[in-house]
Amino acid sequence: MLEQCHLILGGARSGKSRFAQHSAEASASSDLVYIATATAGDEEMSQRIEKHQQQRHERWVLEEEPLHLARAIQRHDNQQTIILVDCLTLWLSNCLHQSCWQAERDALLAVLPNTQAKLLLVNNETGMGIVPMGELSRTFADENGFLNQELAGLCSTVTLLIAGIPQVLKAGDTSD
Repeated sequence: MLEQCHLILGGARSGKSRFAQHSAEASASSDLVYIATATAGDEEMSQRIEKHQQQRHERWVLEEEPLHLARAIQRHDNQQTIILVDCLTLWLSNCLHQSCWQAERDALLAVLPNTQAKLLLVNNETGMGIVPMGELSRTFADENGFLNQELAGLCSTVTLLIAGIPQVLKAGDTSD
């Protein structure tokens, strides 16, 4: 189990990103690295990205990495760093569209056990709705659910946000 790993789950607009950011910023002595996986494919998404950027404290180092998440984590990995990945949902979607999901997923799962930095991993919980009609949507929901299960098994702490209220599902390192 990864003692320095916190998986933060929730639905869209549940407050998971804000919760992760505040958790990281509470550590005054750590370097803060924000790995953003979003890409701006349209104006509305550009506005979302800009809003997230405006809400971040100036202490953050930003790395935009839509595909090669394991490499981005390795680039910033050290014991004095907190790495926030926001979000795995968009990363999964990007990888599925670029046909590199299996390789990138395997690379991430191989890197995590050796990571020294404290990790905050943000992901949507998408498995609480109906089974999607289209094949790609079903693949996405399935792969996201499998990823959440694997990460929940690896991370010492798992929190689910509902309406901005954190619900601790798995309590590990309480130094968040």
